[in-house]
Amino acid sequence: MNTGSKFTFIDLFAGIGGFRMALNSIGGYCLHFSEINKDAINTYCTNFNESERYNLGDITKIKQLPNHDLLVGGVPCQSWSIAGRNLGFDDDRGQLWNDAIYLLSQSKPKAFIFENVKGLVDPRNKTALDYILKRIKDAGYFADYYVLNSFDYGVPQNRVRIYIVGFLEKSFYLKFKLPSTVKNKTRLGDILNIKPINAKINYQKDLFGETVLQRSMSLSNNNGYNDYFLFNDIRNGHSTIHSWDIVETTERQKNICHLLLKNRRKSAYGNLDGNPLSLIHFQELDKTITQQDLDGLVKIDILKAEEYRFKINEFQETNLNGDEKILLECKINQELIIDIAKSNRRVQINKISIFNTIKSLLEKNMIACIEVRYDFKNTKISTGLFGVNRVFLPSSNIFPTLVASDTNDYITTKNIHAKSEEEYKAKFISDIYKKDNFRKITKEEACKIQGFPEDFILPENRARWMKLLGNSVSVPVIELLGKAIVDTGVFEFEGEFATAQNLDKYQQY
Repeated sequence: MNTGSKFTFIDLFAGIGGFRMALNSIGGYCLHFSEINKDAINTYCTNFNESERYNLGDITKIKQLPNHDLLVGGVPCQSWSIAGRNLGFDDDRGQLWNDAIYLLSQSKPKAFIFENVKGLVDPRNKTALDYILKRIKDAGYFADYYVLNSFDYGVPQNRVRIYIVGFLEKSFYLKFKLPSTVKNKTRLGDILNIKPINAKINYQKDLFGETVLQRSMSLSNNNGYNDYFLFNDIRNGHSTIHSWDIVETTERQKNICHLLLKNRRKSAYGNLDGNPLSLIHFQELDKTITQQDLDGLVKIDILKAEEYRFKINEFQETNLNGDEKILLECKINQELIIDIAKSNRRVQINKISIFNTIKSLLEKNMIACIEVRYDFKNTKISTGLFGVNRVFLPSSNIFPTLVASDTNDYITTKNIHAKSEEEYKAKFISDIYKKDNFRKITKEEACKIQGFPEDFILPENRARWMKLLGNSVSVPVIELLGKAIVDTGVFEFEGEFATAQNLDKYQQY
């Protein structure tokens, strides 16, 4: 790399300046930024000692950009209604992707970087991604997309994003090489300033004396054990904490919970990924189970009773509203069944609230419940249990993706070691969970997890700084991508572009 290389850039959808921090560190000079969120603008200007008059504001209202070398931006994820539209650049200003590509076409910088959520590369969004790449090609650019995880580039965060990198000149596009992953990765313990202690684990052996490998969940696994505990009732594993592990329950109650956990995903009980079971279903699995047993688990908030199957009574169709008509079209043999209704395409497209519509039909005496089933009260994985989703140990390689809305993920600064899965889980419950030896990450830790300095100035309110950091990019990833672009020599190419030798700010457009 030519360390003397200088280039100018414009920072679209600037947020708190993740792109700017990265590009400044490799010789970039920011001419203007574009942002509309007041918190983000204040944070950006404070940390970069920037005047708000260099904020171009709402991208949909920018008519043209001054000459610059590199255009960057983390385009907000929006609906993919742009797919299939074949309008010219002068007319397609309605969607933010279109606005970004319009400005790219209008200003013709030497190169660009656009960042977006990994969902853009999902098969269901193939048409949208193809459309975006075609528009970029139509703008005169040679570009490709790359799916990168921030953990591979210097931060302990499982953050997978798509980066679209393009060049105006084909020769530089062909020279571009994706940066190599970082060998000495930063891990969660480094952020917490804790060095994990590797304990000797006695691995389980089979009848032939062979080591039984532990099945890992995702994110991080050392010495055969997961480095975080998942609080969840609908999954199982040696580091999964269930409601019945932390709520006082009898062995019989625990066994009933395990029975439901083992069987609720079987197709014999419905079409959904997880299906509630009726008393009859439980008794087919264990004839000793009684209604009193199920009621007891409902009382302690581990199970919930759900009205599941309904008989359709005679009624006047003129008394039905639109949602009720659609829901009743799901009937089979004059019965309305919840799993059939939830799987119905029209119900999904119209975003019909099945619970509210069922309630309305019951109040009108148009249906009557003929079967009640039971499921776990907590069935949403991301919510977790009792306000806790996951608790990460210092030995973990990574922390989950930082998101704008925050999560129920926690950390502990205490390591635990054990000689068996049972002891490992028991120690976590007794030494960490029940003693409240876990907490949420601090603002300073969150900054480092995103690659910002820990003294980066952010609002004091947690919801505000979490939103700003969660919406940002991981600084080290952009820095390495920027270096890879610089290494092509594109900014040494003489053309009709802004140069860093003239660093006078342009007048705001």
